[in-house]
Amino acid sequence: MSGINKVILVGHLGKDPEFKYIQDNVAVLTFPLATSEFIIKNGVKTEQTDWHNIIMWLTLAEAGYKLLRKGKLVYVEGKARTRAFEDKEGVRRYTTEIIPDNFTILGRKSDFETDELNSSPAGSSEH
Repeated sequence: MSGINKVILVGHLGKDPEFKYIQDNVAVLTFPLATSEFIIKNGVKTEQTDWHNIIMWLTLAEAGYKLLRKGKLVYVEGKARTRAFEDKEGVRRYTTEIIPDNFTILGRKSDFETDELNSSPAGSSEH
């Protein structure tokens, strides 16, 4: 039997996404997503926030670039990937990233309106 790697998050974008094309004109979009829950500690209700590194690829990245902005409430569904890297001091570190298969913007109708729906990412080329 194989395992299941499924992640569902609902949270707010912590900043505007960063968009770029890497080798072979592959689109990549990255942004931090904040999820929060309230916990009661010593009788005090406290908000606890977790931050998730989101990485979108290809056409999903291009769609996200057009629609996602800092503060938007979004539903993200995908899988978690952990990768190793070396920091500036040469120390091996690990990071877990969420790779979405899809996303949905949640919230009020005004949250869906954008004047950039018809814009192209900076440095993009027509296909």
